[in-house]
Amino acid sequence: MRITDVLSVSSVAVHKTLPSKSDALHFMIEMLSKHGTISDPSKVEALILERESIMSTGVGKGFAFPHAKTDAVSRPVGALLMLDEPVEYQALDNKPVNIIFMLLGQENAVGTHLRLLSRVSRLMSNDEFRERLLKANSAAEAIEIIREEEEQKLDI
Repeated sequence: MRITDVLSVSSVAVHKTLPSKSDALHFMIEMLSKHGTISDPSKVEALILERESIMSTGVGKGFAFPHAKTDAVSRPVGALLMLDEPVEYQALDNKPVNIIFMLLGQENAVGTHLRLLSRVSRLMSNDEFRERLLKANSAAEAIEIIREEEEQKLDI
């Protein structure tokens, strides 16, 4: 499964400004909820916040990767948020975050979830790719940048 298979124009937001980590996570869950990709937004938000309380998913270099497995989705779904102003995220490198990729997988599809986690991590580890993504002017453009990078770097 490709990263672009879990994203849609309605689950990607570019050039947003939100005041905090919790506001950003809530915004992303709302994006997914409005378009019917998650059945229980409250449950998803509780799972994501619980995961964050255990250990921040801010992995460094301005990137955070909140994720959970849940029965509130019928297939893997993702949301991508690019912020014009980074938010404090308690990231591993103690730097604020301006790219957040949320991945929600099915509880009974651990293999697919792990493969998607790996794919996103590999793409986002590339500084040049993250810079290109931050310059996207639309959700469609961001998805196209990801599609191109997946095809070139992940041998699809």
